[in-house]
Order: sequence, then structure tokens, then C-alpha cells
Amino acid sequence: MAVGVKHGCATTGEGLVRCHVKGVGDRMGLLVALDADVACEDRFDWFCETVSSDVMPVMLSTQHAADFRASVTDLDLGVVRLSALACSPVLSRRTLAHVRRGDPEHLQLALVTQGAFRISQRGNESVVAGGLVLTDTSRPSEGECTGGRVETVVMQIPRPDLALRPDRVDRLLAQGMAADVGSGAILAGFLKTLLTHGPRCGPEELRGMGSVALDLATAFLAQQLGDPDEAPAEARAQETLQRIYRFIENNLGDPGLTPQVIADRHNMSLRGLYALFGDQQLTIAARIRQSRLERAHADLARGELGGQPVQAIAARWGFSTATAFSRAFREAYGITPTEHRALSLVPTARRAQKPCTSRTPPRAARA
Repeated sequence: MAVGVKHGCATTGEGLVRCHVKGVGDRMGLLVALDADVACEDRFDWFCETVSSDVMPVMLSTQHAADFRASVTDLDLGVVRLSALACSPVLSRRTLAHVRRGDPEHLQLALVTQGAFRISQRGNESVVAGGLVLTDTSRPSEGECTGGRVETVVMQIPRPDLALRPDRVDRLLAQGMAADVGSGAILAGFLKTLLTHGPRCGPEELRGMGSVALDLATAFLAQQLGDPDEAPAEARAQETLQRIYRFIENNLGDPGLTPQVIADRHNMSLRGLYALFGDQQLTIAARIRQSRLERAHADLARGELGGQPVQAIAARWGFSTATAFSRAFREAYGITPTEHRALSLVPTARRAQKPCTSRTPPRAARA
């Protein structure tokens, strides 16, 4: 289900949207937008603005503007995002002009959990009720609720992160796919469970769940296309590379995470692992070091972690000694971890008077 902004809608102001988009504690990227406190006559315009800022430009229209109801929940899972949308009947249309105006370059895998939705794209058209459907934000599309209220769960997948050849994936666009049997049922159940329990998970758990969601979606789509072993060597190498990236992100806190461990875990030789990373910007060791530094850099700037020693944060992200961490941090950012924390946690007014010497992201050195 494509969602976005309605042409010519009377804006109710950016502040209106922000008043009803709430973060929950320190959860990673959980946003909940509800229409409960929005005036009835403003709800459709509010919905258009909310989904436009979160997803992409698209024209929306409805015959229910006077009594329109909607809610949007967005959960950031790192490599993918998961959104739950519920709304009164709408018609959506995304043209080439909309694509040129804004394109996140995502594939949207939608599970229709209530109602029915007609979607057309790339010459294909389906009416989906209780099933799954794939769309591409980089192509024009049109959708319409064919009955009453519609509820969907949408996984937004960056195209480069889906380890399947694009021309093969394009065959599935706007094709209804079953969500009650086989891998479709497993994927659908996982997505619904993730929306229910994900808000209670910490950032690292959510990133791990995002990796699992992407793996399940990839396996499901590959199954729809036929035997995954038919994929060319280049696509298989890309799939392996993405799996290794996710393994690294999920194990940064392990000080024993080394190229040899990664090679063993993925049933390949160390030479094969280095060859896989041969045309990447960073070597595998540099990738591990940079990711650890980025996580530590972010944690040192979090006020709620201000009472934790620098060494404790370094250890959380796999640095075995304070000396090694401080040396790597200073090389990457130009200041010490303690200086970065002090600059990050001073009151806003004082911070504005101080020059920021921290450099982000870390220098991409091959080592």
C-alpha cells in the first residue's frame, strides 16, 4: 500500500504532526501517530502530511474526509523499517513526478491484515486481502481500498540490501502472494509479533530482529521466484556479503570477533572472506573497528549513560583495553572519548558557544 501526501491539501502546520508523533522512552526509532486529538475535519490532511514525511510523496484522495480515521506506527529495525498503517478507505496514486520529487529507493513488502486493497504497478494488478504484496517506490503505482477500513503491516527494504537480482524481483511487483502457508505464514507471523513486542526491545535487540526480518523476507521472495540456487554467482556473493554485515553488527560486543571467526561462521576460508571484501571500501577488520567506534561514539553522547565509565562503554562494544579504545577513538574523531562526552552532555546553550571538533563518521581507512 503506497502512502504519502495529497496534492492541494490544506496544510495544518508542521507542529500539528509533531504533536501527535511520540517517541517511547529511549527505544530505537519507535514513532506512534494517532488521530485521537485531531479535529475531525483536519484528520485526512493530518494523515497526508504524516505519511508524506515518513515515506514518500504520493497523491491521496478519499470520500471519507469528514469522518476519516487513521493511525501510523513506525519501528526502526536498523537495516529495515516496519510500519503499521490503519486508515479509512483511500485512493493512492504515485506518478513519475512524485518519484522525481522524492524516492527512498525502497521495496515495500505489505501484509494486508484487515480489509482488501487493489494495487497496480508495472502492468500487474492484484486485489490483496490477508496476503502479501510487493511494490517499488521508484516506479509509478496506484492503489485503492476496495471495501472499508484497511490495516497493513509494511516492511520497507532498501533495494541494495535485498540480495536478489533486481530484474528477478521486478517480476513479483503488484502480485498477490499467500501469507497463510509456508514461508509466507512464517514471515507474516513474525512481522505481527515484532510489532506487538518490538517496542519493549532495546536498540540492539531491534537491530537483530531487523536482520532476521530481512532474511525471512529474502527467503520468502526467493521462494516465490523459484529455486534460490538459480541465482547468479554475483547475487549469491552479494547475499553472503549482506549476511556477514549483519553478523558483524549483531556481534560487535564480542571482543573475540575476528575475520577468522567470521569466515568459520560462514563456512568459507579466510582467503575467500578477504576476496569477498576485495572491492569494498573497507576491509573486514576496518569495518568491525569503524562499527564499534560509531556505537561507542553514540553511547558516549547519551545522557542516560552519563554515569557509566568510558571503559564500560568501550567494553560493551568489544574494545578489550581503555588504551586501545582511546587511541582508536582519537584517531577517528580527533578528540578523546572523555572530551567527546563532555562536549555532548553540556547544556545546549553552552554547547552552542563551543566549537565542535568531533569528526563523524570515522575516517574510512583500509587496515
